[in-house]
Amino acid sequence: MKKFQIALAIILCFNGIRAQVYIQNVTIADVIHKKMIPAQTIIINNGKITKIKPSKQIKIPQNSHVINGEGKYLIPGMTDSHIHFFQSGGLYTRPDALDLRKHVPYEKEISWGHHNMENLLQYYLKAGITSVIDPGATYHFLLLRDSLKRNERLPSVYMSGPLITTYEPEVFKNLNKDEPFKLALTAEDARKWVQEQLPYKPDFIKIWYIVLGDAKKKKEEAQKLEPVIKATIEEAHKNNLKVAVHATERFTAETAVMNGANYLVHNIEDEVVSDDFVKLLQSKKVILCPTLTVMDNYYDTYAQKKHYNTYELEHSNPKSIGSMYDLKHLEDTSDSAMIKKYKLRFNSPQIKAYTSKTDSIRRINLKKLTDGGVTIAAGTDAGNIGTQHGTSFITELKAMKESGMNGWQLLQSATINPAKILNKEAQYGSIEEGKVADLVLLNANPIENLENLTQIDTVIKNGQPLNPNTILETTNETLVQQQVNGYNARNIDAFLEPYAEDVELYSFPSKLLSKGKEAMKKSYEKFFADHPDLHCEVRQRITNLNTIIDRESISGVKPDKKIEATAIYEIKNNKIAKVYFLY
Repeated sequence: MKKFQIALAIILCFNGIRAQVYIQNVTIADVIHKKMIPAQTIIINNGKITKIKPSKQIKIPQNSHVINGEGKYLIPGMTDSHIHFFQSGGLYTRPDALDLRKHVPYEKEISWGHHNMENLLQYYLKAGITSVIDPGATYHFLLLRDSLKRNERLPSVYMSGPLITTYEPEVFKNLNKDEPFKLALTAEDARKWVQEQLPYKPDFIKIWYIVLGDAKKKKEEAQKLEPVIKATIEEAHKNNLKVAVHATERFTAETAVMNGANYLVHNIEDEVVSDDFVKLLQSKKVILCPTLTVMDNYYDTYAQKKHYNTYELEHSNPKSIGSMYDLKHLEDTSDSAMIKKYKLRFNSPQIKAYTSKTDSIRRINLKKLTDGGVTIAAGTDAGNIGTQHGTSFITELKAMKESGMNGWQLLQSATINPAKILNKEAQYGSIEEGKVADLVLLNANPIENLENLTQIDTVIKNGQPLNPNTILETTNETLVQQQVNGYNARNIDAFLEPYAEDVELYSFPSKLLSKGKEAMKKSYEKFFADHPDLHCEVRQRITNLNTIIDRESISGVKPDKKIEATAIYEIKNNKIAKVYFLY
C-alpha cells in the first residue's frame, strides 16, 4: 500500500498536480507561542498547510499519502539568514584575505560557484534549511536565482545584488557581472548603484560599511561616509527595498540604523553595547544576525587548526571542504613563507587573546540584545573561508546557545524571525494554516537538544515530502573525495562512510589486503592514531564510468619523505566496493 501511495504521489506531481499529504499524530513546534502541541494531524494541499487539528478529529481517506509522525516533531523549515553564493567556503574563495591565485585562479572559483549553486542549495535542503538569504551576491547569481526558482524542490533564495561598499578590494574589481562589490564614495555613487540593481529585481539592498584605521580615524571616516549610507538607504526605500548593512563597530551600526537600516548582518564586536543602543534597535524594529563563528573559521584556517566533525565531513560539499586541507601541502610551494607566517601569527598569544576578547564581546552583546527584545535571526555567513554551506548552521546555533539563548529563542531565530527580514512572516516561518508547507520532520525534540535538528526524517518543501538521503545525487567523485577528506581529518567514521560493508582492499593487481569494513576500521584506527601528521594530496584524478583513479602524494607516514602512490577505486551501488593500491 505504501509503495502505491508513493507511486501515486509521483504520478500526480509529474502531471502538475500536488498530491494531498497528511502528517499524522505528530508533535508540532509552535514557534509563535513557544510550546509543543502533541497528537496533531496536518493536511497539506497544493503546497500549503490547509488544516491543522487534533488527530482524533480528522478522518483520513483511504489511499491517501500519509506520513506517520508518531513520536516525531514537526518544525517550520529553517532559514540561514546570511550566506554568500559567490563564495564556496573553501580555501581559495577570498583572495583578498588569503591570496592563493597562483594555485587556483580566481576565475576558476567564480566558474565553480556558478556551476554549483544548485548543488549547494541541495546541501541546505538536506540540512532542513528551506530558505536562504544572500546579502551580497553578483548580477550573475541574481540571474541564476531566477532560473532556479522553477525548481520547487530547492530552498527559496532571497538575494541582494553586489554590496554597495565604502571600500573595495582590488581583486574584485573589473569583473563585470561577477563583481560582488560596487564602490560608493559619494551620495551620487550610492544612488547610481541602487538604480543599476533594479532591473535584476534584488530582494533587498546591501551596504558594506567598512572603515579602516585606528579607532579615532574610523569614527571620523564613518562620519565622512554617512551621506553615502543615507543616500543608499533612501534610494532603496524609495524603491520599496529594505536595506541590510555590514557594520561590526557600534558607531557604524548606530549610524546605519539612525539612517533607516533594516537588517544588521553582523553583531557588534568592538565594544559591549549600551542599553540605549539595544533600545534603539528594538524601537526601530531592526533585525540582527549575530554570525558568531565566521571569523574564528578564518583564524583557525590560517593557524591550520580548523577541525571538522563527522557531520560536517559527511554533509558538506566534498570539494569545498577538501580544499581546506590544502595548506598542508602548499607549505612546500612558492607561497611557503606566507603560509608559515600566517600559521605562526594566528597561533600567537596575541591573536588568541584578541579572538577571545571579540568572541566574548559578541556573546555578551547577543545576550543583551536578546534580553532587550531585539529580533535575532540565525545566519552563518557561509561561503567565507572555512564556513561551509549547510553544515555550518548547527555550529552557529550552538554558539548562540553559549551566549545564553534558550531553546525556543534559538528555534525562533532559525524559523519565524528570518521570515520577518523581508516581511515574509505571513507566508512561512511557522506552522499555521494558509502558510507554505516548508517543514522539517525530526526524530527527536530540538528544544531538549540542538543536535536533534540534524536528526531529520523528512524535509517538506512546497508541500513535497523529500527523503534527506536522496536530495543529493551521490557521484563517484563525491564518494572518493569524501573518504580523502576523512583520511586527512583522521576521522575514522567520515573516512569509512563511503565504503561498502564488504569492501575489498588490494595491492595491485590482485593481492588481497583486507575484506570488510570492520577489518578496514581496525587497521585504519591504529594507522590514524600512529600518524598525527597524515596528509594526502590528490595530484591527478581520472574518472571512467564506475572507476576513479587518483595519483596521490602522501606525507606524514615516513619522516621527511612523501610516498607517491596510485589508488584505483571501484564504485558499486553508490559505495566504494574495491580499492587497488600501487606504490
